Amino acid sequence: MRHLLLAFTAGLVATTACAQNQAQADPFIGLEDIDAPKALAWVEGQNARTADRLEKDPRYAAFHAQARAIFTAEDRIPWPSFRAGGVDNFWQDAEHTHGIWRHASLASFKTAAPAWDVTLDLDALSKAEGKNWIWKGADCRKPTETLCLVRLSNGGGDAVEVREYDTAKKVFVANGFRFAEGKQTLDWIDADHVLAAREWTPGEVTASGYAYVVKVVGRDGATREVFRGLPTDVSAAPVVLHGEGARADALLVRRGITFFESEYRLVGAAEPIALPKKSEFEAYISGQLVFALKEAWNGFGAGALVSYDLKALQAGTAKPVLIFQPGPRQAIQQVDATDSRLVVNLLDEVKGAVDAYAFTGGKWSAARRLALPKDATFGLRSTAGSDDQLFVSAEGFLDPTSLWLADAAGGQAAQLKALPAQFDASRHEVRQYWATSSDGTKIPYFVVWPKAAKLDGSTPTIMYGYGGFEIAKPPIYLPEMGKIWLERGGAYVIANIRGGGEFGPAWHQAVLRDKRQLAFDDFAAVAKDMTVRGLTSPRRLGIYGRSNGGVLTTVSMTQHPELWSAVVVESPLIDMLRYHKLSAGASWIGEYGDPDVPADAAFIARYSGYQNLKPGVTYPEAYITTNTHDDRVHPGHARKFAARLEAMGVPYLYYEQTYGGHANDADPELNARRWARHYVYLAQKLMD
Repeated sequence: MRHLLLAFTAGLVATTACAQNQAQADPFIGLEDIDAPKALAWVEGQNARTADRLEKDPRYAAFHAQARAIFTAEDRIPWPSFRAGGVDNFWQDAEHTHGIWRHASLASFKTAAPAWDVTLDLDALSKAEGKNWIWKGADCRKPTETLCLVRLSNGGGDAVEVREYDTAKKVFVANGFRFAEGKQTLDWIDADHVLAAREWTPGEVTASGYAYVVKVVGRDGATREVFRGLPTDVSAAPVVLHGEGARADALLVRRGITFFESEYRLVGAAEPIALPKKSEFEAYISGQLVFALKEAWNGFGAGALVSYDLKALQAGTAKPVLIFQPGPRQAIQQVDATDSRLVVNLLDEVKGAVDAYAFTGGKWSAARRLALPKDATFGLRSTAGSDDQLFVSAEGFLDPTSLWLADAAGGQAAQLKALPAQFDASRHEVRQYWATSSDGTKIPYFVVWPKAAKLDGSTPTIMYGYGGFEIAKPPIYLPEMGKIWLERGGAYVIANIRGGGEFGPAWHQAVLRDKRQLAFDDFAAVAKDMTVRGLTSPRRLGIYGRSNGGVLTTVSMTQHPELWSAVVVESPLIDMLRYHKLSAGASWIGEYGDPDVPADAAFIARYSGYQNLKPGVTYPEAYITTNTHDDRVHPGHARKFAARLEAMGVPYLYYEQTYGGHANDADPELNARRWARHYVYLAQKLMD
């Protein structure tokens, strides 16, 4: 039997015992102890070394100032959400690093200088309570939307404390709903009851760390269990189906069997709703429950949007009805509902469109396309529950983000606000190319390219990839990238590799589990195609990925070290033979496979970046970065990868932000420093 000690030999064959013994065989496993003094001392030393290298670079001050100006600018778009007849916004700037939750009338918001009223000041709250409160949103009870369940994270992780807040009186409700810190999901039933999934007793969570028991909780503290999943599930999540006048028409529970497989059950029903395991609840509108199917089923193709009538479900006579079937080059990105319209944000050949549907006379209407800009990427920012208005964002690589107010019923849309140009886009253009992967599949990629550049491989280029969880990566406006990188003559690439959602569920499912290598092949194929075209060259090409993208970048570094000169690995998954033992990792077994299963361990071991570092290979100097209190992707991945490089004598840089979680949303100042370090490293490796 082979051990996976340092995995310095080629042709690894993983077995169950190998995966089980890895913890004992791994000399760096102590770095998984997040707050252990030895681990933190190691982090402190690494941070000092990296800061000395990057923050003392003459470019750092300028990069930091430019990033900080962008992240704290007063002329940013204040992203709105409908509430209480007006709009809310959460705002962070140089003065309010924790942020303020504020409100304005819709009429005022439409003006250039809205009259904001501060609802809750998180800086003041943090100071008063001695906590690092980070905003994670609020759920407000309809129809008045003045009592809200506010979610607060102490430090930026996914675990939140939930408190009831009165937005009219601007106080937390005395003896109101309050739930201690944890990974939890809640929804209002009525004024005195909420539906909640959380850790009710210590240890009552799944292996992924999420709740699997759902209860109705009364204002008096009384609880009633309405659903209990299994500890082997990923999670359980409650949804209250609100009908006319915010009435609770029914209670729905999603049982997450795996990350991608679910059962949906109405509370009180004997059987789950008839759906394929790979399906997602999207909206409840006009008495219809809307689901997206992620696999072919009952005559519907993968990606179809279907609905069930609630009353028919309750009577046991329901049949699914087709709303929309995407074509082979289309993909649904978001689904939401206004008062009377179902709204679908669509990608068509990786270009955006927004359609609205009505349910009238017992059937769904044809799509009405909203009058939004052409060739843009859209985001559904907020939908109104009392009418058919919605906020939509629009953007492109070189087109500053704009905010539109649309009418889903009539199809009209008007631009309300636009981000001023954050960089000079006149010197660049956008191109789309297609590379051929190892199995012959054509892989699209976008290049933001200097018009004056020569096709001689000399252009410094950052290549971004993700390739997982059906998350699409269409063109978006990145002010810090444009200002710090493009204006200095660099190019930027998004590789739309398989695993993402650019072309629907099939694009994602093509690289699940034992087929994962194809996603890495796609990424390498794009790099090779760019080199052949003269767009860049290995000397001038760097790659960046975070979270699942950390799997991609570390595998790309170990499998093709000759293709790039810079590798940014942020908040990463890396040790794929232990990922399921760390933080929320067990929830992703459906994506990667189960290392405790011999066959799965075998195909995972063939690519896992941590196990496939080999002595004698010249690797590009990587920059590895994470967050100490990231409770989604464990910092041990990044720590151990850096430690192994160190033990092998391979050059690398490591930086661990000790404040904030996976989302990097804790503090605009910290975010500015983060990107300044990133771009100093990339400039050193690709421009110098």
